[in-house]
Amino acid sequence: MYSAGIYIHIPFCTIKCIYCDFYSITNQEKTIPRFISAIQREIEICANDTDNWMFDTIFIGGGTPSLLNTKSVELIINSLEKKFDIKNIKEFTIEVNPGEVSITKLKEYNSLGINRLSIGIQSLNPNHLKFLGRSHSSKQALDTIKNAQNAGFENINCDLIYLIPGQDFNDWVKDLNTITQLGPDHISAYTLTLEKGTELFRKVKNRSVRMPAEDKSAEWFKKTRTILNKSGYTPYEISNFSLSKKECIHNLHYWNIDPYLGFGPSAHSFNGLKRWSNIRSLDGYINRIESKKSPVSFEETLTKYNLFNEKIGFGLRMNSGVYLGDLPKNLMENFNHQLKKTTIKWPNCLKLKKNQLTLTDQGFQFADIITSELMI
Repeated sequence: MYSAGIYIHIPFCTIKCIYCDFYSITNQEKTIPRFISAIQREIEICANDTDNWMFDTIFIGGGTPSLLNTKSVELIINSLEKKFDIKNIKEFTIEVNPGEVSITKLKEYNSLGINRLSIGIQSLNPNHLKFLGRSHSSKQALDTIKNAQNAGFENINCDLIYLIPGQDFNDWVKDLNTITQLGPDHISAYTLTLEKGTELFRKVKNRSVRMPAEDKSAEWFKKTRTILNKSGYTPYEISNFSLSKKECIHNLHYWNIDPYLGFGPSAHSFNGLKRWSNIRSLDGYINRIESKKSPVSFEETLTKYNLFNEKIGFGLRMNSGVYLGDLPKNLMENFNHQLKKTTIKWPNCLKLKKNQLTLTDQGFQFADIITSELMI
């Protein structure tokens, strides 16, 4: 049996954040009933062979899933229960925005079997929140954490962003200290990145916004890991930190190259050999489902080289690294050649012990470059 996950994409947002490249759409709340019917239908007609899969995670992301009322979330869950065996679910996550969920709604989520909350805080500084296009306040962010704890959630993640234009390191340390004092179970700390098609990308391109100097990135990254470590949060992936046994199982599916199914516009799926994704359009998605057509707009069969490179690329994101003994023997000669070259070029950045390849603390600071140079 393969451990597997289910992802549900809810594309609705009240506003579009300046940096976000996930598919989302604003001012379309009136479309929610048709969307719910469409996603129920997509789940119902799913014909993928999952007999050897054991689903143990569900993740409802977006967009802003908390814009849905509880009844709509319940309808999606009911469809999943009818179609798949989800009695072994260990982790059921829903993303929420601060200030958009009452404690009553949080309790309703909990009663539906949702046992993990991911809160999109990003920053506690009002100027940085305004720059990012976030509509909540620092108080609303902190209140949402407290309300989630009071509603019975024992697995809470907080998403945070650093290296925001205008942010100094003391601002970032203050955010980290304030959040860790409340004791969420998991913290995702991401550097602000430029993604094509976003408002931030356009502003940087026309020089109305200047991103922080690149040489800050490695220093802030290193100090962030130190601060969170001292607060009891163990880094288990480049950007993810958790208390003991509170790692995000769903994201580990992606990094371990496990199978998963995705439903909703732009959602991706993977069966171990093939990857496919749905159309990146709410109207297109609904129209295809209502016309009894497949919402899939892209698919690819991965070659042995693709799979090998993904195992290296994703595996080295994690502290546990990659066990080379699990990789195809017929590709190891090429890889060992790359590994030798990369180890010389990046001294003290890679560690190989008992056939387990990992990045060192120094190596994590340059992970993207190093892993790209290991590709065969």
